[in-house]
Amino acid sequence: MRPMRNMERRQVTEGKILLAHGSGGGLTHQLVREVFSKHLANPWLDAQEDAAVWQAPHACGRFALTTDSYVVQPLFFPGGDIGKLAVCGTVNDLAMVGAQALYLTAGFILEEGLPVDALERIVCSMAKTAEEAGVQVIAGDTKVVDHGSADQLFINTAGIGTVAPDVHISAGNAQPGDGILLSGPIGLHGMAIMCEREGLGFTWPLQSDCAPLNGLVCTMLAVDTHIHCLRDPTRGGLATTLCELATQSKIQMEIEESSIAIPAGVSAACEMLGLDPLYVANEGILVAIVPPELEASMLASMHAHPLGRNAALIGRVTSSDHARVVLHTTLGARRLLQVLAGEQLPRIC
Repeated sequence: MRPMRNMERRQVTEGKILLAHGSGGGLTHQLVREVFSKHLANPWLDAQEDAAVWQAPHACGRFALTTDSYVVQPLFFPGGDIGKLAVCGTVNDLAMVGAQALYLTAGFILEEGLPVDALERIVCSMAKTAEEAGVQVIAGDTKVVDHGSADQLFINTAGIGTVAPDVHISAGNAQPGDGILLSGPIGLHGMAIMCEREGLGFTWPLQSDCAPLNGLVCTMLAVDTHIHCLRDPTRGGLATTLCELATQSKIQMEIEESSIAIPAGVSAACEMLGLDPLYVANEGILVAIVPPELEASMLASMHAHPLGRNAALIGRVTSSDHARVVLHTTLGARRLLQVLAGEQLPRIC
């Protein structure tokens, strides 16, 4: 990965949190490394998975636990809202380690002046999404802060699930020869939020892909449990997620740009706004890295599920000599992908 640029280094040494620290890119990684991991280090946290998996004492099987916070603006957007996003994001983080989500908690930080009917819409959306995902919200908390202190509403969640004995999915498991699968088109969530926030009225309206992915993962695991890696490319987009996987597995990936589905609306909106769709957030797709002998059967299982009908093989793990991601562009060039530098789309998850 490239060294941090001087501007980024100055931003960090100013000693203040920037919006870019929440982007999922380089500054996020540095903040985690130099503040959180420095003081809270342990084997589960150091693994930097989407959820921690452990063998519970005096219990059969393993548990997975995750936590997340949601700060999207606006609260309602085409294809979802902050409540739906909170349930999907938590369920999906558990699914990315192969866990079947069971129970969630939800903490609400409400800003004085938030309309009660808006809050009720959001809670109803959470209930509907939880039912769809097969989970229950079994504990919660509510706090109210002064007007201007919370941007209307923040939601914090925790989720717990179980992991089958023969499932061992980790961001560090990718091996040379593995195929890299993408379950659907990229960029829909981030650009739907941006267009709604900025009031951009395109003739092709964009809708967030926000969805619980645990059903798709269960379908895949039913074919074979030997999936090496799973990740949902949320903050920082597909490019940042691939770079994280390459770093954690210490491998080189070769990705074919022509195999990545980018909806025409996303492509046009990104071009107008000067954004790269590879770095735009998603909330309803996943990246799977699987052994080559499983590629065909895994793709077939994904195609049979509504959330994977557009799944495609987008690349391959080619070596363990370098931790990097090489994109073969549609123009025939080679481009080295890097983690997102700075913030691209604030308040999207």
